[in-house]
Amino acid sequence: MLMPKKVKYRKVQRGNMKGRSKGALTLAFGEYGLRAVEPVWLSAAQIEAMRVSLSRRMKKVGKMWLRVFPDKPITKKPAETRMGKGKGAPEFWAAVVKRERIICEIAGFSEEEAREILKSVQYKLPMKTKFILKEKVNKS
Repeated sequence: MLMPKKVKYRKVQRGNMKGRSKGALTLAFGEYGLRAVEPVWLSAAQIEAMRVSLSRRMKKVGKMWLRVFPDKPITKKPAETRMGKGKGAPEFWAAVVKRERIICEIAGFSEEEAREILKSVQYKLPMKTKFILKEKVNKS
């Protein structure tokens, strides 16, 4: 699973997912990509499932780039625990994905093949996404 080697604070506050993503708004590496339509926390397990799905469908052809990294520790209190007694222990790591952020990019395929590959990735994600092309995104 993906997780940071070291963090400044073991537990963080929940934060805010309102608004547009600050970075990763355009395709920087590949020709085709997936853009988030709605905000969500992407867990490390979901990112790994996306990576596995991509690499299996690509069959050692072309290149892929994941543009998200799980750097937020999400805490949970144990089941059937009374309220209070502090914040729970870190349960998993997540990436905060806001609207319009590029999730992943691929290169080295025709548009039809890329659509098919990224469609299989969309099924693994807990949010709505949109297929985008480099020409259309970077000009507008």
